[in-house]
Amino acid sequence: MSENTTNTSPAGTSSTATRVALVTGGSGGIGRAVAERLVADGFAVGVHYAGNKDKADATVADITARGGQAVAVGGDVADEGDMSAAFDAVEAAFGGVDVVVNTAGTMVLAPIAELDLDDLDRMCRTNIRGTFVVAQQAARRVRRGGAIVTFSTSVTRTRLPTYGGYVAGKAAVESITLVLARELRGKDITVNAVAPGPTATPLFLDGKDDALIADFAKATPLERLGQPEDIADAVAFLAGPARWINGQVLFANGGLA
Repeated sequence: MSENTTNTSPAGTSSTATRVALVTGGSGGIGRAVAERLVADGFAVGVHYAGNKDKADATVADITARGGQAVAVGGDVADEGDMSAAFDAVEAAFGGVDVVVNTAGTMVLAPIAELDLDDLDRMCRTNIRGTFVVAQQAARRVRRGGAIVTFSTSVTRTRLPTYGGYVAGKAAVESITLVLARELRGKDITVNAVAPGPTATPLFLDGKDDALIADFAKATPLERLGQPEDIADAVAFLAGPARWINGQVLFANGGLA
């Protein structure tokens, strides 16, 4: 990975300014893969963390050791003060924000009849309110030619048992995304959601035995779990060349129904 101070803008015109991204949940799993991929594409990146500063600092250290530009920024995605400060920090470090990717999320699985409502509230706070707060800041701050990418899930279509509470929040994320895309008319900012399928991250693998994981892997025509890098590829597409894709949900799931 090398420093990139000259790159190509989404419209294909030469620019001497490095594009800047803020990735929430950027210190692990899909978020880290997204941050590293965007740096490889020439972005300077704000690596957001909620509770684990050490992981975020390690991600930043790895990126900078390979010649990239990154800074760690903390905060609760559902707290507007924290997120305003995070955007401020990225703008102070790199001069502005062009792309916002909100990978931060939480998941508790249980049948609807059994789901603890406190767990539902926590999921809704992070996955719905957190998406809304980050999207609100992004709508105010992202520069022309930029992109906002939210995160849904393919389970909104596969409708797997025990995912009811989680899917309720992600369905809301899709609606927020599609409305925001239309509200930003005339600002040359795209707004899309990525909906991963089964992806080998701690969030997905936690609590699943080997047999269940194997079943998920066989469910796709490609007969494997997705990797964080697969999802990062989809995000990089929406963050860079995909200027004619707007107000859409992109299913990155290996062909899962």
